[in-house]
Amino acid sequence: MTPLVSVLIPAYNAERFLAETLRSVLSQTWPAKEIIVVDDGSKDGTLSVAKSFEAANVKVISQQNCGQSASENIAVQACSGDLLEFLDADDLLQPDKLEVQVRRLQQEGFDCVASGRWARFRDAPGDGRFVAEPFWTDMDPVDWLVSTWERHSMMHGAAWLIPRAIAEKAGPWDESLSLINDFDYFPRVLLACRRVLFCPEAVTWYRSGLETSLSGSKSRKAWDSAYRALHASTARLLQRENSTRTRRACVRQFQEFIYAAYPDVPDLIAGAETRIRELGGAMFAPQWGPKFNFVAGVVGWRLAKRMQRLHSRWIKARRA
Repeated sequence: MTPLVSVLIPAYNAERFLAETLRSVLSQTWPAKEIIVVDDGSKDGTLSVAKSFEAANVKVISQQNCGQSASENIAVQACSGDLLEFLDADDLLQPDKLEVQVRRLQQEGFDCVASGRWARFRDAPGDGRFVAEPFWTDMDPVDWLVSTWERHSMMHGAAWLIPRAIAEKAGPWDESLSLINDFDYFPRVLLACRRVLFCPEAVTWYRSGLETSLSGSKSRKAWDSAYRALHASTARLLQRENSTRTRRACVRQFQEFIYAAYPDVPDLIAGAETRIRELGGAMFAPQWGPKFNFVAGVVGWRLAKRMQRLHSRWIKARRA
């Protein structure tokens, strides 16, 4: 039996990029595939673009704006695939991405999850640069999470190919979360699998630098989401293995939250500091690039962060 791959695409105001994304999926060399596009109440021409691709293997769902997590769940419910590919509406897949991962899972077992290489780009994939990480290899799920969290690194969400049975075991996306909702979801998936399989030939392209991206949202609601996602995901890892290395990895995530959120949400920052002390950790100096590190070394990271924000606002004001 040939496994069916369901490519699940939540789309909100993605008119500029959706067609290119869909073409990258339709050009996949793996023949058994379907595409589910969920238009999440877009205010531009996203729905029209999606409808122009509608076919036997391309289903388009339109709904009132409910958020990315709700759109992901709707797509999962509507699909028929044995394997799930979560793909943002502005990202791209290399033509053989799915085939490489399907064949690896067929060899190793559908109790595993497949990952692959990925690169950030702004205008065209050719602008992207691959930055190899120590976890770009086959790993035990806990080892993988410790390795990524200690480095404050990530695996692009579209890099994964997930057997449906593992996704069902992990549970649905948390629809109360917005910012770093993937930090809640994908670790659940990994902790539900036997092994993480790295497929270097399976390539995805992550479009970054968009002002409207969900990851760029920094409202109070967004920070609340990030804080809750951190608590939930770190608690799950510690439930699986409560050791020096897993506590250290969790501490690193709370520290990065403090640096990112300062000075916007002092109550959440205080909560993160409390959690760090409970885990037996200590603060370390953030590393955000040579210029920032130099200024932070002179005036401290808190003042350097405020200066960085003022400079960013000044730049935006000049461009306006």
